[in-house]
Amino acid sequence: MRILFLTHSFNSLSQRLFVELRRLGHEVSVEFDINDDVTREAVELYRPQLVIAPFLKRAIPESVWRNTRCWIVHPGPVGDRGPAALDWAIEEAASDWGVTVLQADAEMDAGDVWASVAFPMRAATKSSLYRREVTDAAVRAVRLALERLDDPAFRPLPLPRNADGTRGRWRPALKASQRVIDWQRDDRDTILRRIRAADGFPGLRDQILGLPVRLFGAWPESRLRGDPGAVIATRDGAICRATRDGAVWITHLRPIGSGRQDLKLPAVQVLGRDRLAAVPERPLDPFAAVADGETWQEIHAWTDGDVGYLAFEFHNGAMAADQCIRLRETWERLRATPARVLVLLGGSDFWSNGIHLHRIEAAEQAADASWENIEAMNDLTRAIIDTNDRLVVAAMRGNAGAGGVFLALAADEVWSAPGVVLNPHYKNMGNLFGSEYWTYLLPRRVGPDAARAIMGNRLPLGAHEARDAGLVDVVFDAGGADVLGRVRLRAQDLAASGELPARVQRKRAGRLRDEAEKPLAAYRDDEMQRMRLNFYGFDPSYHVARYNFVHRVPQSRTPLHLALHRRLGPATRPPSHARNPR
Repeated sequence: MRILFLTHSFNSLSQRLFVELRRLGHEVSVEFDINDDVTREAVELYRPQLVIAPFLKRAIPESVWRNTRCWIVHPGPVGDRGPAALDWAIEEAASDWGVTVLQADAEMDAGDVWASVAFPMRAATKSSLYRREVTDAAVRAVRLALERLDDPAFRPLPLPRNADGTRGRWRPALKASQRVIDWQRDDRDTILRRIRAADGFPGLRDQILGLPVRLFGAWPESRLRGDPGAVIATRDGAICRATRDGAVWITHLRPIGSGRQDLKLPAVQVLGRDRLAAVPERPLDPFAAVADGETWQEIHAWTDGDVGYLAFEFHNGAMAADQCIRLRETWERLRATPARVLVLLGGSDFWSNGIHLHRIEAAEQAADASWENIEAMNDLTRAIIDTNDRLVVAAMRGNAGAGGVFLALAADEVWSAPGVVLNPHYKNMGNLFGSEYWTYLLPRRVGPDAARAIMGNRLPLGAHEARDAGLVDVVFDAGGADVLGRVRLRAQDLAASGELPARVQRKRAGRLRDEAEKPLAAYRDDEMQRMRLNFYGFDPSYHVARYNFVHRVPQSRTPLHLALHRRLGPATRPPSHARNPR
């Protein structure tokens, strides 16, 4: 089919649906929901057989949904209506939730139901649930709806009418008065739930040490205690705040009303050392054994038999210079263990998205901060490449972008969960050239011609597509919590293999040959010369793109690499089919 995505932005759910539908053979074009006239123009240009709205903040124009079948992907079960479905689910501690595909109608979220998929709720932030459970359920629901579209006997089910004539249950966005914490009275679980329900956007409004802020990234703490509401510890940029029955870690804050610096940043950076002068630092060794829910741990390393693991739970997958340095130091300590196979696990939601754009934007000299960050990423990537005495695996449980993709390619094998989406390019960030030794790592996997094609393509790749392109070696047939078990079993088998010594020997010999042909330092120097122009040159594209990304500046148009319909000339536009959905 010819499908038009109408979306507020090309977010994680939209990208996952995009790659899944294209994998099924559908042609998909994207239009950002800027205004009704732009939407009508996009439909007229593309003449889609189906419009899907995977992430929409307002109604589709009536002139569109009356003449073209339009499906809304709603992150709630059948009958749930309104713009804050997942917020309410977390706030009310729902045990189960779902995603519904319904037909656009005159009433918001009240159209006929084509498919609905349920899932059990997990104690997590709204952003994490959206990226994982909601996105997985949305893919299944859309695929089910498409199957039903081909069934002439199927009729979508109307929502039942309420006594007052309305359909379903409309719930508006949560008010600020409903997103309030009473640190003296609320227990830890209530506080965690309330912060998590506001995660991503808008963030829970609060005041810490006299500073009005919004809270993000809440994790439970079971060991530390203090007066309710007091900041009792810091660790790796996060703060720990006491509750009446425990404590919570808060990793990020966004100051309110501070102009240009109104950015989501590590909590310690936002509050400042002066406010936190009396608060003790509570460091945690990355190799410390920590039970689930016991405390917050940003970097965690351990060994299990002949396999060593390194997980790094960085907020939104962004890796600042200091985080890269700590990660590299932990990697070197892991290398000192006798483990025969080393596995880089990344985080549960993200593998890595490269340099930390928010931290860079907040720096006094953004160009200098960019340079420092990319050099730290390079040092980390080099340390992985130089691990030539054992086998290294990158096991991606979450999405990866830009330099994060090439951090994974520094490993000998790349394994992936089935729902992972990769964006192995830098161009969308102001035509950045990129580093992380990609000019060495990518061509050695896919060849120079394919490398140029991949870096010039601004579209996301699904895990299976990435495997077909040579970026990924293994795609597991299960995601979520199951993928970690698959990784462990496969890593143990690899470590026990009698072929392992020969593979390590071939790896070492290959690295020596590559170094003799062109040293890694030469690749890095070439890349950084190009990056110097991006950071310090006359073209401000990178700085503009970074500012727009960090400050969420709305798109004024849909990029042409997404809007296939805007690249088609009038003579090549496909004919219209299935124009009457009613």
